[in-house]
Amino acid sequence: MSGLSIIEIGNRITKAGNLETRPICVYGSKEPPVNAIPIASISRCIAKAILTIAVQKETPPLYIGEDTLEGCCPGGQAWFGFKDFSPYIKYFVSTGSKEFRNGAAEYLQATPEIAEEKIKSLGKITPLGKYVVIQACKDLSDEDPGVKSIVCFGIGEQIRNLCSLIHFRGSNPFYSVLAPWGPSCATFITYPAGMAENSPPDSVFLGPVDPTGNSWFPPNYLALGIPISMARRLSEDLEESFIIKRPKTAYPKHRTNLKPVNEK
Repeated sequence: MSGLSIIEIGNRITKAGNLETRPICVYGSKEPPVNAIPIASISRCIAKAILTIAVQKETPPLYIGEDTLEGCCPGGQAWFGFKDFSPYIKYFVSTGSKEFRNGAAEYLQATPEIAEEKIKSLGKITPLGKYVVIQACKDLSDEDPGVKSIVCFGIGEQIRNLCSLIHFRGSNPFYSVLAPWGPSCATFITYPAGMAENSPPDSVFLGPVDPTGNSWFPPNYLALGIPISMARRLSEDLEESFIIKRPKTAYPKHRTNLKPVNEK
């Protein structure tokens, strides 16, 4: 199955995860697809625009490049490698600074020093090409344009099963699925597509772990950002795994109803 197309890989991930959302592929290009539109035309938040592709089937391919940055979140521009991080970002994500936005802060990190160390640990962030293109796998032609990663969205059970399938062939029990620090767009794209110099190449990224997206990211959803090599392996393992051989384990018809009871 080494010749699986990106469309087939997307279909297999959909089947494995019993997904209602569309798996999305990510690649670099010298020119955007003919029917593509700039990310900023969907949302200022790159991550929110990415989720829109997955949940709204009429959404066309999206792209971002140096000539389409206007209207995009400055942080997202940096996480895609088109701009340097602001020197004040370490304050904004931690405890704030009077020199930046009147001391506005997200309190996501204990200190500016911790935030700065994490940003440094990423290494250089490099765009995938003149443009980074993000589109549903199903909307891609049969020819692979050089897809670097796939991101998919689902509820807890669906993501649990996909994580289990990722572990099907890997020998390291700790390394295959990671939930690293960073904004939603890093979980979805930057890390799995290998844009950050020090992103582990053989890991899938679970998240997001960024609560600033909670106003638009469904509370029962999680995402998996999957490097293409791992997405291909996952697809090839599908037939031999519990998903196909023990479907009632993956998606049981009969369940024990254990739910938290609110104490009065």
